[in-house]
Amino acid sequence: MSGWWQKHAFLALYIVFTVASQLIMRWRIGAPGSAAGDVDRVGFVLGLLAMPWVWIAFACTFLAGVMWMLTLSQLELTYAFPFTGITFAVILLAGAFVFGEHVGLARIAGTALVLIGLIVIVRSA
Repeated sequence: MSGWWQKHAFLALYIVFTVASQLIMRWRIGAPGSAAGDVDRVGFVLGLLAMPWVWIAFACTFLAGVMWMLTLSQLELTYAFPFTGITFAVILLAGAFVFGEHVGLARIAGTALVLIGLIVIVRSA
């Protein structure tokens, strides 16, 4: 199994950096719609750009891109890309448990379908 992890390490880091970026952004932006109506959008974005955590999220996004390039040097695109669906499950759980977001049955079912598809693809390789 260690050979599998060596071959998929960049992919795992891609997932970690992608999820970190999204969670940091959600945390710093706050509740959905909080800036859309009441505040000047340019001022809101400029305020976000003054936050170090937002720059850390940007760095995570950049590192995710680098990890993706390295992933594609190890794995075929048609095999690697479905693994990005893992981010759906992690974000769904984090949205519910960390941010208290509503997660309905349709979102759970959709995420389960993505994960089932991933299992089918992994087993076919």
